[in-house]
This record gives sequence, C-alpha cells and structure tokens, in this order.
Amino acid sequence: GCDASVLLSGMEQNAFPNVMSLRGFEVIDNIKAKLETMCKQTVSCADILTVAARDSVVALGGPSWTVPLGRRDSTNANEAAANSDLPPPFFDLVNLTQSFGDKGFTVTDMVALSGAHTIGQAQCQNFRDRLYNETNINSGFATSLKANCPQPTGSGDRNLANLDVSTPYSFDNAYYSNLKSQKGLLHSDQVLFTGTGGGTDNTVNNFASNPAAFSSAFASAMVKMGNLSPLTGSQGQVRLSCSRV
Repeated sequence: GCDASVLLSGMEQNAFPNVMSLRGFEVIDNIKAKLETMCKQTVSCADILTVAARDSVVALGGPSWTVPLGRRDSTNANEAAANSDLPPPFFDLVNLTQSFGDKGFTVTDMVALSGAHTIGQAQCQNFRDRLYNETNINSGFATSLKANCPQPTGSGDRNLANLDVSTPYSFDNAYYSNLKSQKGLLHSDQVLFTGTGGGTDNTVNNFASNPAAFSSAFASAMVKMGNLSPLTGSQGQVRLSCSRV
C-alpha cells in the first residue's frame, strides 16, 4: 500500500526489484526535515512521497493531478511482500496483467503506468537476457547497449542504461514509440507491443500517437495507485523521520 514503508531503512529497499535501484531517499528526508520545523509530526512521509512523485513528473514536463492527502505511515516494512507483489522485469503480458489486476488496476492502467519508464534507468542484469537471447529487439539498439552490458553473468551487472532511449530526461510519450520500434529496454516493456495487433498493441498505438490520452490515463492511474490501501485515521503513525519509526 501507499504507506511509506519503502522509506524505512533496509527491508523493502533490499527486495530484488528495489535493491541498488531505488534512489533519492535524501530528497524525501530533506523535505520531511523542513516540514518538521514548521509543523511538527503533522505531514506524513507517505503524503510527502506521493506529492513528490507528482511534482517530479510535472518538473519533467509531464501531467499534473490532484493528490488526495491524509495518509499515515506504516510502522514496519515487508521485504517478502515487496518481492512477491512488485512485477519483475522478466514478466510476460499474462503475468503483468494478473499482477496489476490483483491490485485493482485495469489493463489500460497497467500500460499507462508502464509509461513511467519514459524516465529512469535499469541495471544490466535486468535486461541482459533480452539483449542476447530475444529476437523482438531492434538490432542497432541492442548493439549500442552490449558494450556496457557484457554477456557473461556477473560482468557489469550493475551498469545502467536509460529506460527511454529517445528522451530519457523528459516525461513524455516517447516510451510507446520506442516499443513500436522494438526499443523497449526490459522484457516486461516490450511485451506490451508485439506488432500483431493483439494484446495491448492498440493501447500502445493510442498512447504513442496521442500524448493527451497518455497523460490523462497516467494521471488517473497514479491517483488510483496513491490510494492503494493507505493507512488513515488512527492507523500507523506520522513519523518524525522517514527512514525509521
């Protein structure tokens, strides 16, 4: 749920999808420290994280949305749940659809939220198999990545590549055009578009050609994600420090 459990040191931060991947905790800590000087133990880390996610998208040229507030912070974190609930980069379309569906997201929500990969980076170990063993990948794109991601396991595992090869520092709909050109970095990216007209191809085509449709769907899905099992009322706590209870 959206309860800032991921901000607690260790635990969920060590889950496979997160380890050596999540960054920027110091940004949230700095925001929290400033808020504590103005209104002590009033604004939760969960609300800070949710607003920061929205504002980061806006700062990079993406859409805005109204963020409902009033979340409280969890008093624990669950590494096992993070490992089981967060979709790994090798999931196929059936697995992704089920994983998102289990949390109440539609297929359109899933494709829209995947568009967050218009920014950010991934580690070589998470896309090596795609580079060397998959055929639905642009050959020039694959070649450009292999120098920084050698084939032997354990060689360059932590090396990074941009999730969006076209506009990695802008929040836009280029991610979907990349998929149509077989330039999805992760296996779980490229499975969203096969080029056969099945699966989620139509949604990818729509978002690739209609930036407004993507922005609207993404904003709607982010509101839904921000409302995923929040702690409210007397549940949880409002932490003094986001990294510890």
